[in-house]
Amino acid sequence: MEMKVKNLHAAGIDVGSKSHFVAVGQGDDEIKEFGVSHSSHQEIICYLRYFGIETVAMESTGNYWQCLSLALTQAGFKVLLVPGTQTKAFRKTDVKDARQLQLLHSLGGLSSCYIPDEFTSKVRELARHRKSMIQECSKHINKMQKCLRLMNIRLDVVLSDVVGVSGLKIIQAILQGERDPHKLAALANRRVRKTKEQIADALVGNFSQEHLYELKDCFEIYEFIQTKIQDVDNELSRYYTEYQGEIQTNEEVQLAKKQLKGKNQPKFSVQQIAYKMYGVDISAINGVSVNTILTFMSEVGTSIYKFPDAKSFTSWLCLCPNNKISGGKKLSGRTPKGKNTLALALRDAANVIGNQKQGYLSSFFKKIGLKKGRFTAITATARKLAVIIYNMITKKEEYSEQKNEMYRNNLREKQLAKAIKMLKNNNFQVVDFEGVVV
Repeated sequence: MEMKVKNLHAAGIDVGSKSHFVAVGQGDDEIKEFGVSHSSHQEIICYLRYFGIETVAMESTGNYWQCLSLALTQAGFKVLLVPGTQTKAFRKTDVKDARQLQLLHSLGGLSSCYIPDEFTSKVRELARHRKSMIQECSKHINKMQKCLRLMNIRLDVVLSDVVGVSGLKIIQAILQGERDPHKLAALANRRVRKTKEQIADALVGNFSQEHLYELKDCFEIYEFIQTKIQDVDNELSRYYTEYQGEIQTNEEVQLAKKQLKGKNQPKFSVQQIAYKMYGVDISAINGVSVNTILTFMSEVGTSIYKFPDAKSFTSWLCLCPNNKISGGKKLSGRTPKGKNTLALALRDAANVIGNQKQGYLSSFFKKIGLKKGRFTAITATARKLAVIIYNMITKKEEYSEQKNEMYRNNLREKQLAKAIKMLKNNNFQVVDFEGVVV
């Protein structure tokens, strides 16, 4: 069977850590190896131009592709970034990979990965850097707790947050040489539920030098990372402030009030920026926090319109069923695994929704949870959140909990009518609470 060539001037590049293999055809003399330096990138550009190449396909290998992709884009080539899943079925050598990429691309058999716009790419790097520092901060908090436990100083028993206002004051006093448990307990905030005697009892320990030294190091690293997180927040605020200057809007809108809990909340007006960027209030959705909005803005930005519909968007997030059907029989529908940063944020939001007592999304979560379990309910609710946000932005529709409640009530009435009809068909007599036959 012959296949029609769709891209006559196509090339394939196998991206590596130390070299790139460029294929402009299927012959052995049409595949060449290049380095990874800036001068090598220029040689690749000249090589592609010599053969009249217009479009280039490359695998998304780690982050090795980014510099080369940028250089090729600036040189005027159309770059198609391809996920490794589209070529993993073939024999894996660098030369064969490049040749296979060139062949598949020329036949139009490859689909591109999602690549955000330039502004979103810059913000995404900063936001991911911020997230990695928060994770590093958490590691040192755990180490501080371990040091305190080994000295039998049980701050974690009497305080809900070891690095809260009270916890930090007590740790600082310990590092400065204070050992009297009653003086340390007096530093706790008056809003702490435990009494001063209970706190003092938890602060009687054996202050060993090696553990104090480790505690001091972890505490200093924690404080240093906190200052760096604040610096990243300032940098993100600067980027978004410059971006807001390009948006001409004088609308004053009352946004949903979100309680800023936790130490790692961004220190700039994320809700206002998101509203100016999208024209809708994403924070009005129950369970969606400021951190969730920041993750959405940094991962997708204004490039959400690159997805033609909500199905494509949820597929990119790996939140939709991966139906495998053969011979008319469904073999599997398991959601594919993925490490999408936004998908993880939406799952966290879905988990919060699952703990709420009221609301349309909470009811949806509990309905799925009763049938399939909590893990499946988290995935399904995260997908629903993604669909809601996509429709809000693309259709410019505000989120309405009342509208969703009306939909849920109508659905309940239909289910009730269906149940009554089924009972009547089986010769049952249906009566209401007052004994009247329905």
